[in-house]
Amino acid sequence: MRPGGDAPSSDDSAGAVLADAPATRYICAFLAALISALAVAWAADLPRLAGLSSLYTEQMIAVVLGAANALIFLRRPFRRGGARPSAPLADRAIALACLAAGLWLAIRFPVLTEDAFYHPDEVLVIGLVLVPLTVEALRRATGLSLLLVVAVFILYGLYGDIFDGKLQARTMTAAEMVRYVGLDSTAMLGRPIVIGVTIVTVFVLLGRLLLLSGGSDFFTDIAAALMGRSRGGSAKIAVTASAMFGSISGSAVSNVASTGVITIPLMQRGGYSARAAGAIEAVASTGGQLTPPIMGAAAFLMAEFLQMPYQDIVLAAIIPALLFYVALFVHTDLEAARTGVTALDPDRIPAARKVLAGGWFLIVPFAVLIVVLFSLNQPAETAALAACASLAAIALFVGYGARRLTPVAVLTALRDTGYAVVDIIVITAAAGIIIGILDRSGLSFGLGFVLVQFGENSLFLLLLLTAGVSILLGMGMPTTGVYFLLAALAAPPLIKLGVEPIAAHLYVLYFGMLSMITPPVAIAAFTAANISGAGPMATAVSAVRFGWPAYVVPFLFVLSPTLLMQGGALEILLAAATAVLGVAAVTAALAGYALKPLHPAARILIGVAGLGLLLPPEAFAEAAWINLAGGAMLAAGLLLSILPRQADPG
Repeated sequence: MRPGGDAPSSDDSAGAVLADAPATRYICAFLAALISALAVAWAADLPRLAGLSSLYTEQMIAVVLGAANALIFLRRPFRRGGARPSAPLADRAIALACLAAGLWLAIRFPVLTEDAFYHPDEVLVIGLVLVPLTVEALRRATGLSLLLVVAVFILYGLYGDIFDGKLQARTMTAAEMVRYVGLDSTAMLGRPIVIGVTIVTVFVLLGRLLLLSGGSDFFTDIAAALMGRSRGGSAKIAVTASAMFGSISGSAVSNVASTGVITIPLMQRGGYSARAAGAIEAVASTGGQLTPPIMGAAAFLMAEFLQMPYQDIVLAAIIPALLFYVALFVHTDLEAARTGVTALDPDRIPAARKVLAGGWFLIVPFAVLIVVLFSLNQPAETAALAACASLAAIALFVGYGARRLTPVAVLTALRDTGYAVVDIIVITAAAGIIIGILDRSGLSFGLGFVLVQFGENSLFLLLLLTAGVSILLGMGMPTTGVYFLLAALAAPPLIKLGVEPIAAHLYVLYFGMLSMITPPVAIAAFTAANISGAGPMATAVSAVRFGWPAYVVPFLFVLSPTLLMQGGALEILLAAATAVLGVAAVTAALAGYALKPLHPAARILIGVAGLGLLLPPEAFAEAAWINLAGGAMLAAGLLLSILPRQADPG
């Protein structure tokens, strides 16, 4: 089963069979490595150093887009889920057309972008090749859902003049649209794909190098050393390892697939049910995409969108991520207490000193990343490249366990990175098409106006609508693709209604990522279920229960930016403290266990108390009184839970 549109595994075995003709395999490997190499070269500023400063970024993007499209046509069958021994002749011809169009556009872009008016036929021919083939590549990569979204916007750009009022569009002819979408730097070659190629690709490469250097094993071992001796230690290991590795992986599904093969069986051996083990891993891996400092590269993309310093994004994301993982830790602990799951056997717990002595070098790239970003104030792609270089320089000589980086492994990482980002490249190209049509047709203003009018009647209803749309659009997409799409469509109306820009962008990111564990298309939960052997839908339902704070916290930080580190220090500490208490209380009510098993009355009382404590004290005038009432109810509920219950008469 191919895990939706998330970054595929290096062999891309899920959902398609790699063409087995040797020549096709070599061509695919070359194209994948080329994508990574171009991204690395651009991040290292090699064109300028080589005296080619006149090169446009769009020229590099055109080559990458052509190569990504060609890879999809060579490696993905016409019908998703089908298998074939080799790419049919038609797909090979289409792949060649993709490459030719990309190279043609790269060579001619300086002339065409300056004098497109004098070369309308040439621009039209390039667009007629690149645009439809990119849309078909999108369908093969992600399925019908995103294709339908793109199709709706294309139809609106062509026929939007049939609407009345604010939704009436400035329409284009088909030829005008193809020219605009295919060449303009605000459309398919615009900021989404530029960020996807120049930033995300380098971070995916960092994740691949860490994986090949033993990073997944190291994070699991250090988590075992820290958490293995506590009640339910196997689940806490999974949560800790997935949070650390998930922040850099850029894909909840890839995180489940890499750490889950270790942590899910570990939890099952420790006494957790298959369903609970899969759910915990899926939730922890999804949360990694929301966890600073990297957030699956979303932090850097958000900084670009909002034109804010990266460190401001990281600070804002700390308390929501803390609440998410506090709830998950508490839930795993109480689940262990309720079901009798104990700590790991001592012989399975490695010594922390030994783990750090063997894997110290895997911490170096994170230190380099932070120093280059914060102290040297360099762009995200430069910092990620410096982290890659530092890791490779050390890991070529030092390994963790049986893992060791070799020159061949570095080349493999380049190739696998190219394979992993092709979906992201076509998704960001599609996001560019949507953004371009939004701007050119005037829909961005009209849609924003309509939604703002709707929100003026009820901001809460608009937040609910935005949450549902974000989950729907996020189904089957990687972190960066989800965020690009939602940042363009869902965040602006919230900002126009007065929601803090950073709160609006984090809000849509949270709900976009929740598509990974929300039925009916919970691809992270389904991937975890495949490893644990539990039912996919049952695992997804359990994942929603374990990950419940992610559905509530975004409403809270929209209501009160103090949870995003905005405000006075005392206000922030008070809001964080009450929210942590509230999260723990609601989690205890859901688990049915606090100091001891909870009977129904205590469970209800503690759950209601937790909801009252969750409200930030300064959210509105009565919030502080609700907090006090919640604290009193929590004390009463805990007292009620420990009082001996009278035996039934007779």
